[in-house]
Amino acid sequence: MHLVPDLILKKRDGFPLSKEEIGFFVEGVSSNEVSDAQIAAFAMATWFRGMSIDEQMSLTLAMRDSGTVLEWDGLDGPVLDKHSTGGVGDMVSLLLGPIVASCGAYVPMISGRGLGHTGGTLDKLESIPGFNTFPGIERFQQLVRDHRIAIIGQTDDLASADRRIYAVRDVTATVASAPLIISSILSKKLAEGLDGLVMDIKFGSGAFTPETEDAVKLAKDLSAVAHQAGLPCNALVTDMDQPLARSAGNALEVMESVRFLRGDALHHRLRTVVIALSAELLQLGGLAADSVSAKKMVVSCLESGRAAEQFSRMVAAQGGPPNLLQKAEMYLPQASIIRPVFPDHGGYISKIETRTVGSVVVYLGGGRRRAEDSINPAVGISEISGIGCAVDTDTPLALIHAADENSLEHAAMRLKSAFAIGPERVAEAPVIHSRVEGELSNASS
Repeated sequence: MHLVPDLILKKRDGFPLSKEEIGFFVEGVSSNEVSDAQIAAFAMATWFRGMSIDEQMSLTLAMRDSGTVLEWDGLDGPVLDKHSTGGVGDMVSLLLGPIVASCGAYVPMISGRGLGHTGGTLDKLESIPGFNTFPGIERFQQLVRDHRIAIIGQTDDLASADRRIYAVRDVTATVASAPLIISSILSKKLAEGLDGLVMDIKFGSGAFTPETEDAVKLAKDLSAVAHQAGLPCNALVTDMDQPLARSAGNALEVMESVRFLRGDALHHRLRTVVIALSAELLQLGGLAADSVSAKKMVVSCLESGRAAEQFSRMVAAQGGPPNLLQKAEMYLPQASIIRPVFPDHGGYISKIETRTVGSVVVYLGGGRRRAEDSINPAVGISEISGIGCAVDTDTPLALIHAADENSLEHAAMRLKSAFAIGPERVAEAPVIHSRVEGELSNASS
């Protein structure tokens, strides 16, 4: 017979918890027999003491089993997905999903909303008129079977214990606990019934894990726990010391994604990450033998228009306009004021505080300070200049899309402060820092 206070005491004092003890705790979370105060104490003890890989796997599996686990019998291809730790101008999911689906996989993508300075895939998709991000689990599975891809929000059916635990973490300064991050992410992904998962772990000024070493460790632990839980998983550690693409803001990022799929505008950093992550998934799913052939498949799907057609079918199937790809400018909301922001002097961009760029979008009304906040899908920033770009009093840092003059003025001041400008051109860092291949780990914490 276990007692919750004893488990909290044990973790607080640095002792490992058994699979049975962790399962008992998660079951109590699901049944409401464990109080919010006890969840908070458990989360704080875990934040300070950490967890071994075995403990993290036990917590992940218990949280997975707290809700429905999807099954995909009878499909003619692998079931694959990706997860990003979040960034600014990161529209990879909107592109990777259709690409991988058009290469023969099935992609049941369960995504989240933006919180803090980072954008959320659901918010981006909801800027498309009529797009339904909560069709229900049965309809979700049918959409995936019929169209190979659907992107929805998390429901109460999947990893239900995670919703309570995360809500408590969010108000107790324990969101950044690596074991709790890992179990939260992987419990939901394992509940999707995947055959393969790729992780995009960000580092830099716009990431939740700014230090490269911390991002690499998180990538290794995530991949190890997933692998040990029976899910093939690799990770890429990628740079978020500048926005990933040229837009930040919900409708603006959908517009840039559409242009990417149409071949109108291929931002080189975004393209590099999209191709690399997609290629990892094709290999994990057995659709490509090696990275060279996988990348060729991805490029072929983009250049032939198959990925664009897949995106269009997904949008239409989930209630959006069937001709969004052709007439996105007509459907996507646009801000009433669009104005350039110029630097005070000329030179080359040497550094960008990416978190500040993301916070400007939030300030304009395009993001959330709290989970219950509403957002304006039209506002944001476009044509963002990157590190190494030449700017001057006639060449803007970016364009601000605002709802009114007052918010525009304050946003412009904030945005200017995010850019450091020097006299000499600075080479931008590679967007992909390293690759982590999932394998069993004996790490203790």
